[in-house]
Amino acid sequence: MSIESRDEAAWWESAVIYEIALISFQDSNGDGKGDLAGLVSRIDYLRWLGVDAVWLTPIYKSPFRDLGYDISDYCAIDPAFGNLEDFDRLVKALHAEGIRLILDLVPNHTANDHEWFVESSSSRNSAKADWYIWADAAENGGPPNNWLSRFGGSGWEWCEARRQYYYHSFLTEQPDLNWRNPQVRGAIADVMRFWLDRGVDGFRVDASAVLIKDELLRDNPPNPEAEGKPPPQRQTPVFTDDRPETMICIEFMREVIDHYPGRLLCGEVQGKTDRIGHFYGNDRPRLHLPLNFALLDSRWDVLSLQATIDAYFNAIPEHAWPVWVVGGHDKQRIASKIGEPQMRAMAMLLMTLRGTPFLYMGDEIGRKRVPIPADRVRDPFEKLVPGYDLCRDPERAPMRWDDSAQGGFTTGEPWLPLERADEAVNIAAQQRDKRSLLALFRALMALRREHACLRQGDYKALRSCNDVLAFRRTDGRNEILVALNIAAEPRKWHWQGRGHLLMSTHLDRSPEPLPDASLLLRGNEGVIIAVEAR
Repeated sequence: MSIESRDEAAWWESAVIYEIALISFQDSNGDGKGDLAGLVSRIDYLRWLGVDAVWLTPIYKSPFRDLGYDISDYCAIDPAFGNLEDFDRLVKALHAEGIRLILDLVPNHTANDHEWFVESSSSRNSAKADWYIWADAAENGGPPNNWLSRFGGSGWEWCEARRQYYYHSFLTEQPDLNWRNPQVRGAIADVMRFWLDRGVDGFRVDASAVLIKDELLRDNPPNPEAEGKPPPQRQTPVFTDDRPETMICIEFMREVIDHYPGRLLCGEVQGKTDRIGHFYGNDRPRLHLPLNFALLDSRWDVLSLQATIDAYFNAIPEHAWPVWVVGGHDKQRIASKIGEPQMRAMAMLLMTLRGTPFLYMGDEIGRKRVPIPADRVRDPFEKLVPGYDLCRDPERAPMRWDDSAQGGFTTGEPWLPLERADEAVNIAAQQRDKRSLLALFRALMALRREHACLRQGDYKALRSCNDVLAFRRTDGRNEILVALNIAAEPRKWHWQGRGHLLMSTHLDRSPEPLPDASLLLRGNEGVIIAVEAR
């Protein structure tokens, strides 16, 4: 079904959203890098899997020092990926299959070769002199304050032409824009409109919590929990992160997107769970979906999981729509954290909790971190802050579509190495296996589409004990029960009522009536039960 025939206002509340790092998804021309044409060739897979939207990491023109998050032209496609005509073909092809497209929006910084920065850095009197964060040297000639870059070292870099320092939250080559300047806000709004007018269905806002820095440039205090942490985390970023004025910036972007009905604004946020609620906004709306990584960050035991879920639901406003993210280009693979057996329980949890599920390409086959030899590392995090296991390349390695040497990803040399074929999971093998993890993800997505209760129903927690995490979903007319054994050994689970088994994570049990009794859950097994009305 095409997008035109199902143009729901808040489509994201029922959607499953799938993140794609384009450079690692599918190569079409043998240069070892994924591209737009390659993605078009895999739309049949996305349709088969059942995802409702894809979110692409940056595809704009870029020197690609940081996976394209260093942008030199917001309104051009990087030649490695194709061109605007290729992009338009992608939008049309996705929409024809009922799949929406979300782009990464990077409003905090540009590349240092962006024409805006070239002009800004040329002179204190240039037309764009105040488009970035500039400051005079300290009395000793050093940086203006103690702010650190997330990639190590000072966050300030000297510019001889201006005889000033500029601030960079990330790489030296990624200068931060000055969001206090209305011209900057207007330029980003123009960028948004450029892509929205081409049919984009929304944006994921990168680094949305750090758009404004302290106007007085006050020093950040030391982090009392700094022991053992990498140098960039040895301060508490009070004056660089999550400033109150940042919410005004997000509200501004929301105003832009609200002129385009049915478009989504989601965003990367920082901080603990109890801080996530203010990113939704109240009288002035902000993000539709502030991305929530609580499941990925939680300890994977039943007591921790029930506490994590409860804390998140208590932290978001009553009107807010929840969101659950279990993977991403910046996050370590959840399969490497919880192990292959529990991936089935995780899949069922993700697809049955109230809220919008996000997964990252490869999560659906339980892909783990890919070992990257030292001489093949591309991630600047690992190069600049070594020794802390911060490298993100293991998550960014190309997709393995089959068991061939290059994984069906390319006919050339992949930009990052793949794991050995005889040690790897791959799409083709799991498509052939009717009980694979991939088959489970696909079945769960189909079940969500079939049961409105799983998409829009209320969430009611049950007391989790004996290693079984359990909860109810109800929409007033229908009730569905979910129980997940988080242990490797069998566990008895007691429930009241009568119902029918809809699905087991093992995909080896036919739908069957279940009497009011105890249910023996096998190790790592989860079940979904449709409860009969009394």
